[in-house]
Amino acid sequence: MAVEKGKKNKEKGLVQSMNAKVDLVVKGTSFLGINSYGQIMIGDKAFEYYNDRDVHDYIQIPWEEVDMVVASVYLGGRYIPRFALKTKSSGDFSFATKVEALAIVLEKAALKPSRITMKSTITDSGVS
Repeated sequence: MAVEKGKKNKEKGLVQSMNAKVDLVVKGTSFLGINSYGQIMIGDKAFEYYNDRDVHDYIQIPWEEVDMVVASVYLGGRYIPRFALKTKSSGDFSFATKVEALAIVLEKAALKPSRITMKSTITDSGVS
């Protein structure tokens, strides 16, 4: 399965979730192109982002496609303003949401500790 990004095609119907079971739905921000606000859905099969204003603007990243998670950490880990998912074939995707969502992302991605990076700023990792 590959990463899917929504296209501005009004003829398509609503997008189908990749998840059979959802663990968390939380408000979030996507930093892909122009910042957009929406819902982050973390489930058994994928990380999904859906724009609040445009149903055709979405990102779906299957867990097996996640290669690395990079988090921006401040105040000794008490404040994590954003994180990025580096994928095996589709590039980097940056998001901001609550810390609880990041904890579930780390669990679901099932990455080796060497594939999880906590940086004092997100730009330290090469992810913008």
